[in-house]
Amino acid sequence: MIPLRQSDDLSAWVERTFGYVFRTPELCDAALTHRSAGVLHNERLEFLGDSILNCSVARLLFDAHPQADEGALSRLRAKLVSGEALAQIAGELGLGEHLRLGAGELKSGGFRRASILADALEALLGAIFLDSGFDAAAAAVARIITPRMAELPGADALKDPKTRLQEVLQASGLALPVYTLTAVTGDPHAQSFTVSCEVPVLGAAAVGEGASRRRAEQLAAAKLLDLLPAEMRKSV
Repeated sequence: MIPLRQSDDLSAWVERTFGYVFRTPELCDAALTHRSAGVLHNERLEFLGDSILNCSVARLLFDAHPQADEGALSRLRAKLVSGEALAQIAGELGLGEHLRLGAGELKSGGFRRASILADALEALLGAIFLDSGFDAAAAAVARIITPRMAELPGADALKDPKTRLQEVLQASGLALPVYTLTAVTGDPHAQSFTVSCEVPVLGAAAVGEGASRRRAEQLAAAKLLDLLPAEMRKSV
């Protein structure tokens, strides 16, 4: 088992990074302990921190975007709290340097693994909540998330291609696109789906191929969007 850094170093990092000082340091230790390193690991704290994070980010977005509807807010939140985003944040904060990992995870580079970093970040937020309550945890979330809110694309840019295509066509008074599954190939555990997307009234069609029917439909919709006149794409 790989020990954490000296407690003074850890406390200084938490205070500098999250603006918080633990009253119960054991909670911080548990939050940074992967299950490979012992019985008192961070999975339960991660479960708690996930809810704290989602609620806190929802409030930040609610206040920052007073005109956004539920769908837009949901897309923005999903962008901020995705596993990929959390892992990137954790990496930038140097969280991996403070993880307690079992020897196997350490040798395999667990301190850089996205899922481990994201889970530990959520666990730390859960630990702060248990230590001092929701307001303290929400303040920690705001400290690490707010700087990244300015980097978000517009909510419309986060819509999936099928949704954007549907909205473009509806704005022009046209019927919805027609998706047709044209082929399924490969072994059952590694299938490939081919889907066509057509807008008959425009004489436009595109084909997408992916590991799932949904993925193939999204790719086909994205291709068809690019075929539409620019003035139509600007309508929504």
